[in-house]
Amino acid sequence: MTEPHVDRGRVLVVDDEPQLLRALRINLRARGFEVTTADTGAAALTQVARTMPDVVVLDLGLPDIDGFEVLAGLRGWTEVPVIVLSARTDSSDKVQALDAGADDYVTKPFGMEEFVARLRAAIRRGTTVTAAETPVVEAGALSIDLAGKQVIRAGAPVRLTPTEWGILELLVRNEGRLVGQREILSAVWGPGYVQQTNYLRVYLASLRRKLEDDPAAPRHLITEPGMGYRFQR
Repeated sequence: MTEPHVDRGRVLVVDDEPQLLRALRINLRARGFEVTTADTGAAALTQVARTMPDVVVLDLGLPDIDGFEVLAGLRGWTEVPVIVLSARTDSSDKVQALDAGADDYVTKPFGMEEFVARLRAAIRRGTTVTAAETPVVEAGALSIDLAGKQVIRAGAPVRLTPTEWGILELLVRNEGRLVGQREILSAVWGPGYVQQTNYLRVYLASLRRKLEDDPAAPRHLITEPGMGYRFQR
């Protein structure tokens, strides 16, 4: 009997093989999953912050950031289940991935039915994770509620525009990590705006006026000249 087409969860597939991305997108959507894809580590970190998937399928051999670094970046702020999908068959890679926080390890090539079963199991385990996914981040006088999409400063609510919130949320969800200018522009405005670095200067200045005790010497919204920005508590 044909399986009913129902929503089975949000999946982010991270791999730099276009054919594999296409095959997984088609097969998983046919089975009722909502699927987004990324072909670099930087794009993966951005997509997790933006879409909050129920599970991440992560290749280790990415062109920009090693998969282990992506996994470490995710585990810095989220417990989203991660299934490593890799052509590396050495047991030491599997042990390293699991020790780094992966929930499962699948080697290429793989059978689709077994892979889908592992995917469903990871999503079920992930449903036991609660507020760790969307924490309230305390930073000095700031209280940033990622689930409620609001900021309290010194006990008073701070009014942010949707664009200001988009930038702040991306930085906070990647706490401590340098987020590149192009990455922020692409995530918040769209791929067509990756050259508009003047946008970022204007909005970061506005955010600092609203959130920092001394906007001229920011404590939380840090500029890395010529590269990007990072959030620190």
